[in-house]
Amino acid sequence: MNPLLTRVGLVVLSALIAAGAVGCSKEPKNLTPLPAGRSGGAAPTGSIPVDPGAGTGRLGPGGTVSSTDLTGTYGDGTFTGDPTLSDLNPADAQRDRMQFASDTIYFDFDKSNVKSQYNANVRVVADYLKSHPSESVLIEGHCDERGTEEYNRALGERRALSVRERLLALGVNTDQIATISYGEEKPVAFGRTEADFAKNRRAEFVLLVGLEPAH
Repeated sequence: MNPLLTRVGLVVLSALIAAGAVGCSKEPKNLTPLPAGRSGGAAPTGSIPVDPGAGTGRLGPGGTVSSTDLTGTYGDGTFTGDPTLSDLNPADAQRDRMQFASDTIYFDFDKSNVKSQYNANVRVVADYLKSHPSESVLIEGHCDERGTEEYNRALGERRALSVRERLLALGVNTDQIATISYGEEKPVAFGRTEADFAKNRRAEFVLLVGLEPAH
């Protein structure tokens, strides 16, 4: 075989492989960024702010958030930030999923902003919490199954934190709100249509009521 032709063939093959690699490395578009850490605007690798000026919650390895990480850090999956700023722990409360069952918030694909059509839902929860200062709420962030497990856990947390910020803006005490992300772990619809996916992209409110003291 002609050595020159062999070398030319190898060069062409290398060029094709390189072009294929470039084509596969495109970043997904319109991704909602992780909230910035205290020190800058880049996606964090150690902590994310829970609300402006407050404490931070912890991220897992590589900057991901998971319900497992949160459970290990805060007991029953809470994500309340600096423990000196809040004593809220869902493990110390009874969970009522019916109180706000009709106030679930749904999100567009790969988005974490609360759409204006859900303003009334958020206000219902805020008004209740402000009139019941001894009770609290756990906000659960959920995603559909598309995307990696790690990305969906982080997206679920962004959704829960987004709802949390809306409650705070309406005057709810920070000590009355905890958040957790389940990512894609807990779907309510199991089909693969867009209608099914839309039902799984949600934030649910779980009312937390203090346990009765033991007699």
